[in-house]
Order: sequence, then C-alpha cells, then structure tokens
Amino acid sequence: MTAATLLILGSAFMLLAGVGLIRLPDLFLRMSATAKAATLGAALTALGAAAHFGDGATTAKVLVIVFFLFLTAPVAAHKIGRAGYRRGAPLYEATICDEAKGCLRRDENDVGPRPSS
Repeated sequence: MTAATLLILGSAFMLLAGVGLIRLPDLFLRMSATAKAATLGAALTALGAAAHFGDGATTAKVLVIVFFLFLTAPVAAHKIGRAGYRRGAPLYEATICDEAKGCLRRDENDVGPRPSS
C-alpha cells in the first residue's frame, strides 16, 4: 500500500512537471517547474520502488539517489536559468521586477558580472 501510494504521488508530480514544462510561458518558470516538481516526483517514485522491494541494499541505493537528486537538481536549474538570462532569454511580459538587471549583463558577448560603479 505504501509503495503504491508513493508511486502514484511520484507519477502525479512528474505529470505536473510535464504540464508545467509545456504550459508555462518562459524559460525561468519552466525551470522552476522542472526543478521542483520533477525532482520530487522522481524521488517519490524511487522511494516507492524501495518500499516495494523492501531490502536494505535497494533502500540504501535509493536513499543515495534521492540525496544526489536533491543536491544537484536545484544547482543545475539555477545554472541553466542564469545562462539563459545572460544569453538574453525573453522574460514573461507580466514580469514586474527584474532583480538581476543591475547585477548581470544580458548580452551574449560578455560572461562576467557588471563592474560596480
């Protein structure tokens, strides 16, 4: 019962991430959907598999996988989002405030931060 619940929840979060990837309007919102929902969905699915098999070796491997998922997915999403911002990816038209505007350049020929004046 626990394994089935975790697998269904994991599948639901993965579906939510897929819908967010298709429906959200810009790179940055899509990165948010995939970094959060897909990571949680993959972790829940792996934990469901560990609950199904129930032996110690599988559970230990799954816990290591989940640890590295939660460690690497947010960092990767941040780096991809930052690279997209620096390359000039368009912001959603309803964006109210661009907080990185004074910190990072948005042209493709410069990769360094803006010098402070």
